[in-house]
Amino acid sequence: MKTRITFLILGVLAVLISACSQAQAPAAAPTQAAAPKPAAQATQPPAATQAPAPKATEAPKATEAPKAAATTAPAAAPKTAGGKEFHGAWPYTLPPKGHFNSHVTDFIDFGIYNDMLETPMAVYNWDKAQFDPWMATEWKNEAGDFFTVKLRQGVKWSDGSDFTSDDVVSTFLLRRVVGDSVWKYIDKVEAPDKQTVRFHFSNPTSVAPRFILKMRIRPNSVYKDLAAKAKPLADQNKAADSPENQALRQELTQFRPQNFVTSGPFKLDPASITSSRLTLVKNPGGFAADKVAFDTIVLYNGETPDITPVVLQKEVDYATHGFPPATEKSFQDNGVRIIRPATVSGPALFVNFTNKILAKPEVRQAIAYAVKRDENGVVSLGKSGVAVKYMTGFSDNLVPTWVDKAAVDKLNQYAYDPKKADELLKAAGFTKGSDGVYAGPDGRMEFELTAPAEFADWSAAAENLAKQLTDFGIKTAFRGVQFQQHVQDVQQGKFVMAIRAWGAGNPHPFFSYEADLLTFNAPLSPGVGMSFPFKQTVAGKEMDLNAMITATAKGTDEKAQIPSVTDMAVAFNQLLPIIPLWERYGNNASLENARVSAYPPDTDPIWKNPVYADNPVVVLLMDGRLKPK
Repeated sequence: MKTRITFLILGVLAVLISACSQAQAPAAAPTQAAAPKPAAQATQPPAATQAPAPKATEAPKATEAPKAAATTAPAAAPKTAGGKEFHGAWPYTLPPKGHFNSHVTDFIDFGIYNDMLETPMAVYNWDKAQFDPWMATEWKNEAGDFFTVKLRQGVKWSDGSDFTSDDVVSTFLLRRVVGDSVWKYIDKVEAPDKQTVRFHFSNPTSVAPRFILKMRIRPNSVYKDLAAKAKPLADQNKAADSPENQALRQELTQFRPQNFVTSGPFKLDPASITSSRLTLVKNPGGFAADKVAFDTIVLYNGETPDITPVVLQKEVDYATHGFPPATEKSFQDNGVRIIRPATVSGPALFVNFTNKILAKPEVRQAIAYAVKRDENGVVSLGKSGVAVKYMTGFSDNLVPTWVDKAAVDKLNQYAYDPKKADELLKAAGFTKGSDGVYAGPDGRMEFELTAPAEFADWSAAAENLAKQLTDFGIKTAFRGVQFQQHVQDVQQGKFVMAIRAWGAGNPHPFFSYEADLLTFNAPLSPGVGMSFPFKQTVAGKEMDLNAMITATAKGTDEKAQIPSVTDMAVAFNQLLPIIPLWERYGNNASLENARVSAYPPDTDPIWKNPVYADNPVVVLLMDGRLKPK
């Protein structure tokens, strides 16, 4: 089994998913707001766990009522004469650091709204468990392990060029240069004509459609010179670490397009970018431009502390940040509706395996027993923080579908049991001293726990977790770190314990395991990450978890994958390479009767779509179902 080389683009949800996110590098979701909170997806989410905001102000405690004076609210956006505006929120990276090359890090990033700019070929309908066409019109598997996609005709990029197969081919060639996971399953992309693209599977898998159809397509008019250099490398099957590929990757990383060219219904007004907001205006020739009922989208910049007062001022129609319970109540008291879609993700405790104490599985198991996960979720997000039950590394909601029932019944749920935690630590050679702190042959159990300061839900989770562990006998100090810096710190292994996202907004567990074990792990992330060794011993049996992750998605028959997913779930449950705390459900501030007439009722199937992948409000906008007042 070849070693997976996955460089997920992070810091824009994982995410992936995080506090606010996916397959294509989780764009950091806003605190969980705006990733993941996410991916790299991930990223999940303002911050769904999954994206950027400038100030490293400490997030308000979950018990505090929000005060508008706590942060400077951006001024109201200028009104468009005769236009219909939708106001959203996402933490974007300001120029000059933020740029227009979405293939690499420090892309300015528009979070969930990226799909309305660099539009993918399809969107996933979680209610019907199927892909709905966007830039593609149809797709199918063909003989010879080919996957063929027919493209939509008549779509214009914002620079006036036609959307064709050239755009798709160049996008995938450059995704190969940066090590995108899709190239673990395909070895060729070709265009028989301007409206057809064929992908050849070197390793057929049921997750390939997600990789391919959800890829955001970039304009060939912008990237064609770099794509021309990438093609011979793909034809010659040059490895990711080859000198030729590394040189081109460096060139791509340094490339800075002058404009952000888009294929969706909106394009960026570069002159509108400020530290507090930016404006997206109609791209008349873009996909769905005739369906979207709004003329402009105003995006307010910032994480939870920045966006809270703007929501209270009713200047934001939709925000996906992870708002603390007291803030949520203040919104509702102010007439702002709260909608709770899933995120299929949440915060987890990541540990640095270079620390000899935390590298012991008994210690991680003891931590799981010593923490009240339900309390941690409620303190952080109220009704939207639901304690993880099965501890498999992916959503509890997916466990009955993907794990053999006999194995489900045997999964350790790590119910709160400090006595059991004490027994595990004593068996591992730790005793509690007169100061109430455990110590053993490798030293005292005293650690620092970090989390993104702007992610209000993750900061609250970290603060509560630090207190619970300290009360138990594992002395833990919490420190908030600016959210973009936190991503870099964890990637580079500059942490002991950290809160990052588990899971991914995808119905297949494969993507969750990539987020759990690959996004922040050497040698697969840029840096040393958490240094978790893939070769592990579980119940006396040696396992390669990297190979096991690949096996969960091998072949096109999903039922045949259940045994592999079950094996991975059982191994994760016993090893706890990361410790999931709770699953995040959105507590999305959704303002009605200001600029938006109304959102669908809570019973509408659209809310089955997760916040940071296939976002339900973005789908409503693209379909024209969301109407201006």
